[in-house]
Amino acid sequence: MLNQQFSHIPQSPTVAMNDRIVAYQAQGQAVIPLQVGDPDFATPPAIIARAHEAMQAGLTHYAASNGSPALRRAAAQKLERDNALHYDPHTEILMTHGGIHAYYLALQSILNPGDEVLLPDPTWATHANMVIMLRGTVKRIPAPAENGFLPHFSAWEKALSPKTRAIVLNYPSNPTGAFPSREYYEQLQAFAAAHHLWVISDEVYESLYYTAQRPPSAAQPQGAKERTLLVHSLSKTYAMTGWRVGYLAAPAPVLQNALKAGQNSITCLAPFTQQAAAFALTDPQVQDSVAHMRAAYARRRDLVLRLVMESQTPGIQVSPPMGAFYFFLDFRALGIPSLEICERLLQEAGVGLVPGSAFGAQGEGFVRMTIAASEETIETGLRQILGWTAQQKGRK
Repeated sequence: MLNQQFSHIPQSPTVAMNDRIVAYQAQGQAVIPLQVGDPDFATPPAIIARAHEAMQAGLTHYAASNGSPALRRAAAQKLERDNALHYDPHTEILMTHGGIHAYYLALQSILNPGDEVLLPDPTWATHANMVIMLRGTVKRIPAPAENGFLPHFSAWEKALSPKTRAIVLNYPSNPTGAFPSREYYEQLQAFAAAHHLWVISDEVYESLYYTAQRPPSAAQPQGAKERTLLVHSLSKTYAMTGWRVGYLAAPAPVLQNALKAGQNSITCLAPFTQQAAAFALTDPQVQDSVAHMRAAYARRRDLVLRLVMESQTPGIQVSPPMGAFYFFLDFRALGIPSLEICERLLQEAGVGLVPGSAFGAQGEGFVRMTIAASEETIETGLRQILGWTAQQKGRK
């Protein structure tokens, strides 16, 4: 008999849609790819050079299972520099095989079978699927568009039960780009403390923001660090998605469990990628590259908002994302399921997108569009989307 847990877990909707579009393209069909959450920038050349130097120097064998001391120090320096958070690199930081692996180890370290985990809805599908894989139970907390895609605080309280073990957050959000205020985090952390809950905060998009200030971290409120597990990654910040370098910052007892899980699942990260990652986290010129990429995303964000405003197309509403590199396009006025919208946009307009229903019930009627693409690609794809939308309203 196979593992029955997987009968309740769909394939990753974003990966499945991307696979389908790749198949379309292999058949010679033109598709404007606005579905993938992968930066279109190359990894900064200086980072690549560091990895090459490390390989040439012979760093091609096993490495420390918790990450090299230099890389853990670099991660601690980044958290201090950008988030005003102090973590001991020896006992409170564990290097992982990307952000997904950090999240997996976080859950595996604290969950027992049957424990409940509270997640905002909509949120990235893997956040829920991983809980189910580890035999936990998911409770989705509505985060409606009308409340800025944040749960009303009363909804968190209503969902609480004796089995509730943890809260999972992802801000800036994939797919909405929303993130809460410091005051919201303070209230939520007080709630978590009162009910002895862990808080797992996936902050992989925290360097991509369009506000005056960097998004707050869930671990910043007074006393929050002792119950918070931070998931970080170099993938989005440094355009290093294929390098698979992330890290978990958490209380030492949690990391003791996470280290055991990591040793028995991946052994270690490649040492040459670790050397390059340590350089990426600390080099000032690389941080300038991050600012350059963020500015480019901001220009693309403004482009989308301008084109939608100029078109005044009925049937589509667009809210400016506060962070990440997605738009969550609102098609609810069309009255068409989001999966059907994506299917038809792919077949009739040649644009690849991800249905909002893939991110939860609150995502129904929405469609996720990436701006991790060139301005030309974004403009061409968006004009196709707007033209298709105008036709749907005309048919009613």
